[in-house]
Amino acid sequence: MSEVEIVSRVRILDGFFKIDEVEFHHQRADGSMSPVLRRFSLDRGDGVAVVIHNTEADTVVLVRQFRYSTYDKGPGWMRELAAGVIDAGQSPEHTMRREVMEETGYRVGDSAQFIGSYYLTPGGSSERILLYYCQVASADRLQAGGGLEEEGEDIEIVELPLGELWDLLDKGGIVDAKTAIGLQWLRHRDTRSQ
Repeated sequence: MSEVEIVSRVRILDGFFKIDEVEFHHQRADGSMSPVLRRFSLDRGDGVAVVIHNTEADTVVLVRQFRYSTYDKGPGWMRELAAGVIDAGQSPEHTMRREVMEETGYRVGDSAQFIGSYYLTPGGSSERILLYYCQVASADRLQAGGGLEEEGEDIEIVELPLGELWDLLDKGGIVDAKTAIGLQWLRHRDTRSQ
């Protein structure tokens, strides 16, 4: 195991986003210690994302919403998996079920399956996404979804057939990393696409 020595850690922003300025040494591949390095690390907390597969209609339920951080260099409006931040004291599974209901109106039954966890931008953020898969049917849609108005959410529900989704993925129409990972996972399981 490599050694890491934290020289200093200072929280320079402590709001919804937390940013630490850290100085540290770490053991290099040759066994020597690095010089003191200075980095900034964004701590946003962990989140969940869910591949929602309507097996009855053979579709995947995505959400489309405006993401300001993608506006200058990309689409602004993004098609994504339903997702959200894990609140303090809540389990990832509870968060997953809550976010699916808030954003899409679907109730997650017993089919929920954990896929894995992934760092989104490990060069500057500690955030991980815990990725899930669930199967739903049309009868599991209990409310309209669309997100929470008090959180400024304005979410459109987009339900796409698998073939159309694979085409969209192949043509670069999915630009969100967690969504691309989740859909590739589902595609790998879809024997018709092989």
